[in-house]
Amino acid sequence: MRLKEFQLYKLVTDIIKIATSKERLRQLWGIPLYSNAFYLVIASAVTSLLGFVFWIIVARSYSPEDVGLASAVIAAMALVVCFADLGLGMGLIRFLPHSGKNANSMINTVLTTSMLLALTGAFIFIAGLSFWSPALLFLRQNPIYLATFVIFTIAYNMLLITGNTFIAKRRAGFVVTQNLIFSLLRLPLPILLAAFFHSFGIFASWGVSLWVALLLSIFLFLPRVQPGYRPFFTINKKVVNEIMRFSFANYFANIFWGVPTLVLPIMVVNLLGAEPTAFFYIAWTIATVPGIVSGALSTSLFSEGSHDEEGLGLNARRSLKISFLFLIPLVILILAIADKLLLLFGGPYATNATTLLRILAISALPLAINIIYLAIKRVEKKLRVLVGLTAFAAVVTLGLTYLLLPRMGINGAGIAWLTTQGIIALGVVASWLKGRGAASRVKALIFQK
Repeated sequence: MRLKEFQLYKLVTDIIKIATSKERLRQLWGIPLYSNAFYLVIASAVTSLLGFVFWIIVARSYSPEDVGLASAVIAAMALVVCFADLGLGMGLIRFLPHSGKNANSMINTVLTTSMLLALTGAFIFIAGLSFWSPALLFLRQNPIYLATFVIFTIAYNMLLITGNTFIAKRRAGFVVTQNLIFSLLRLPLPILLAAFFHSFGIFASWGVSLWVALLLSIFLFLPRVQPGYRPFFTINKKVVNEIMRFSFANYFANIFWGVPTLVLPIMVVNLLGAEPTAFFYIAWTIATVPGIVSGALSTSLFSEGSHDEEGLGLNARRSLKISFLFLIPLVILILAIADKLLLLFGGPYATNATTLLRILAISALPLAINIIYLAIKRVEKKLRVLVGLTAFAAVVTLGLTYLLLPRMGINGAGIAWLTTQGIIALGVVASWLKGRGAASRVKALIFQK
């Protein structure tokens, strides 16, 4: 048996042994890298599933016009939080594990800063409504709506920071608890608040749930995670100076990495029209499911690497192994039943988006390599590589999409995404192989525990 065939056979048998051995699963659960990643996957699943239920309730309780306005306000709040974040959550994950006696000061400094940034971002958004969203001018015209938009945006940003604190302290189970509180509480609120806020009751249900989850996190959960923690407003200049450069670089990296997700649907609708955009969006949404596991592992790897830099190589190999443990069978399944999955949305989707879904499913494999590599660079504080690589991904993806869409339809966007991720993954693997024989490095990468 040739070396390559033996390695593939060994990988498959390792996957089967891990998946069918209770003892092996218990051992894996005892590794914080895996247990935290599992909690993050559950947190994402809880939010997505209960979010689906929330919008069903809303759709049955409000008019389509009310739902449209509320969803726009919620999206606006999320956009403000995205730009007001400045990467502080990433900075907290990286520096909190080694903060020692300054841990409480660091947590409170980041929380205070995030509150001020969200406050500033919300007022800038409200002030510019005439320019970027005239349909939401009612937020500025009603003092109650204006005030709730501001304070709910603050809660959203601070809740994300507390979640990053739990991740930094290897207690991602509290992220699941946060999401459960938020997601379950908002289910009955749209109906209860409709009498007081009318259409704004949808947004108010989000905000009230955010604040309840935030207050419980600060006063109940954080003291359990960080002994002796007490909340207070402060901005420690030493803390800000320590984490700001790292946080700011990650801020731009996250924006670059997320740009294709935001821009591709706009490019498709502008170049191809509304109907192809629907086919593209549904396929893209389904294709994001495999990435949940590798994304959670990347975040967990970043947290573990921040605690133990010497174990970064071992944890990176573990992350790759467990990613492909889940991804390989899941990608094969999507390739096999892509048309049937799309039939759930209607015949036209299966007819027009099956090939795209299969292309995007394959891209989950190089994507797993790339996001784990980005986590490694974050731990190593190699910020130029981090920003440069994510900027490259954004430029190449959007450039190729612009060239291929008119010639290949929505499949062109999928090929652009797969090509970009493939190029980056090849470069990553080449960098790992550099300086040693390829065979020995691949063997160590795949099989070493």
